[in-house]
Amino acid sequence: MRVAITIAGSDSGGGAGIQADLKTFHAFGVFGASAITAITVQNTQGVFGVHAIPTDIVRGQIDAVVEDLRPAACKTGMLATRELVETVAGRIRAHGLTEYVLDPVMVSTSGHRLLDEDAMIAVATQLLPLCRVVTPNLDEAGILLGRPVTDVAGMREAARDLVRKGASAALIKGGHLSGRELVDVFFDGREFREWSREKLETRNTHGTGCTVSAAIAAGLARGDSLVSAVDRALRFVNRAIETAPGLGAGHGPLNHFAAIEDQGC
Repeated sequence: MRVAITIAGSDSGGGAGIQADLKTFHAFGVFGASAITAITVQNTQGVFGVHAIPTDIVRGQIDAVVEDLRPAACKTGMLATRELVETVAGRIRAHGLTEYVLDPVMVSTSGHRLLDEDAMIAVATQLLPLCRVVTPNLDEAGILLGRPVTDVAGMREAARDLVRKGASAALIKGGHLSGRELVDVFFDGREFREWSREKLETRNTHGTGCTVSAAIAAGLARGDSLVSAVDRALRFVNRAIETAPGLGAGHGPLNHFAAIEDQGC
């Protein structure tokens, strides 16, 4: 059985972060390990507190997993502080974790800031050049590039610029696009691919970014090509939103029991 590790924050509500990642790994038949970077106080209605884990503990978690349960892929999510970003970047380099998915978590679905201002620069300069693919939404792409990204043309240019900045590939998620159509844009330095579908009218979107990036990491751990991993991840998340259980009073979690379709690109 292949192993994947998620390096991210814990969501007490269970819909995002480490909890969503481990559920997604399991759904894809991949053994999930974790290094927790922060403990959050949250539910479907918001984030009410964040406690960053000391860097030596995060470093120790990563080292303990890699030295005994060598992961075939890894992903990062919420990293909270510049010191944590630098610590994680150092361990990814030291352990040669090349199948690395960067989810640049900056703001929660409910609008709570999850990344310090000075950590944003560290993400762009230290983690971006290490990743196999970076998976920002429109807001995160805009923060990374210092300009708004609001339409499909802007998404294409953003994907190209993130690759120019060092990422091997970029997936710009279009869930925040205006209008009825949702478009996701992928660029690997050579060619673009786009996925289009009708936008679902739902409040159950908590953990979508975490789940997409975890599903891509799981696919890479299983030996899928990057395009196939992205394709399967996007289709899985769409089904997980369609069949969401409707829990909580706010932005509800996805259905991580949704079926995995093995056919892909």
